Amino acid sequence: MGKLWQKDYSLDGLMEEFTVGNDYLLDRNLVTADCLASIAHARTLHRASLLTTEELESLEQSFSDILVLQKNGQFDISVADEDCHTAIEAYLTKHVGEAGKKIHTGRSRNDQVQTALRLWMREFLLHFAAQTALLADDLFALAKEHEFVPMPGRTHMQLAMPSSVGLWAASFAEELVDESRHLLQLHALVDQSPLGSAASYGTSLPLDRLYSADQMGFAKVQNNVLYANNSRGKFEAMVLDGCDYVTLTTSKLAQDLMLFSLGELGYFSLPAKLCTGSSIMPQKKNPDGLELTRSRSAVVSSCSERVKSIIRSLPSGYNRDFQDTKEPLFVGTKSAMLVVRVMRLMVQKLEVNEQALVRGCASELYATDEVMRRIAAGRPFRDVYREVGMDLASVAAYDPYRTVRERTALGTTGNLGLENGRSQAQEVASTCESKLQTLQDVYLKLDREASLLVTW
Repeated sequence: MGKLWQKDYSLDGLMEEFTVGNDYLLDRNLVTADCLASIAHARTLHRASLLTTEELESLEQSFSDILVLQKNGQFDISVADEDCHTAIEAYLTKHVGEAGKKIHTGRSRNDQVQTALRLWMREFLLHFAAQTALLADDLFALAKEHEFVPMPGRTHMQLAMPSSVGLWAASFAEELVDESRHLLQLHALVDQSPLGSAASYGTSLPLDRLYSADQMGFAKVQNNVLYANNSRGKFEAMVLDGCDYVTLTTSKLAQDLMLFSLGELGYFSLPAKLCTGSSIMPQKKNPDGLELTRSRSAVVSSCSERVKSIIRSLPSGYNRDFQDTKEPLFVGTKSAMLVVRVMRLMVQKLEVNEQALVRGCASELYATDEVMRRIAAGRPFRDVYREVGMDLASVAAYDPYRTVRERTALGTTGNLGLENGRSQAQEVASTCESKLQTLQDVYLKLDREASLLVTW
């Protein structure tokens, strides 16, 4: 079988290399999604009397065979195929003949890839939101275990005010909970079916878009067929932006861990098995995982910007430029997922050195507390501020443990509300697990060989 657009000529070799690029390799991510969407489309064609019952059954069996081949790493997509859609249709035509030639009825290749990508992104967001929430839960667990362990708070990298390991860890945990909720909001946006939009303008065939959307478990149909097309790339950018916010948080967390695990400070220690060595310095245990977490954050950001740059000036309707949004989508999302999984490991294995943390609470850390103590007698703040600032040696000795517990305003070291935050993280993870199970059930109704789309 030739290309899906094949006519009475062959494409120039250089032009084929240029237009195909690595799309046929990237599409290995989409084989399962395309098969499931195609089964839904075949059932829609049958519903419209455009496929016989026998043709539908033969097509569904062939799709099932492809899913098995894909699971076993045996479904091949060649450069000549251009993409998974051509490879799949070629397989169908070879094994079921005329019925295979009918599967493309009423849809375009853009329709196919748009739907497959939508299925993939919808599921990815649930996996990623769950892992983000679980990282938050890990941090809440760390915060609870060391809730009242004193820790120097810093601004401008200098000693600032009393803090605690609980406050530090929970700050990242709460941030990640909010970001996991944002990912669920993105999931709700992405959870709409573009199938039936074709190349931007639908078709004249009586295809039931609500039926096909229901077959794939989408919450709704993306109504306007031109908007469905115009959202390609934009939805991908939104997903990548969601990833970017999470990796911005993990980058700051990684930077803190690198700083606070320095030998000169020693607040935390990283297990040796999570560090790499030097090829020349035998004593080195390098936090390469943390350093790469920091750099991969930039990778994710660049992928988001790359997609937005590609689609920024496109006119309405399908444009081949969309093809180049696939690679940054897969690179960015997979990088973000790996970062979160690595940071979970780091947090779970982190060692807290309480004595070093207490030693780090030098007297100057309590200068502001001393100001507050002296103004309690009614003296003007500005006068006391100057007085203490000019004579830091006069700052009274403070018990670091007592100072941590005495801060009882909501969200401070003595009143962190960890149980509430942790329950929110666990609720997000549970919601994601439930939705993923629902998707698995939907896929199994399409084919007994179906499985979740996103694997790591």
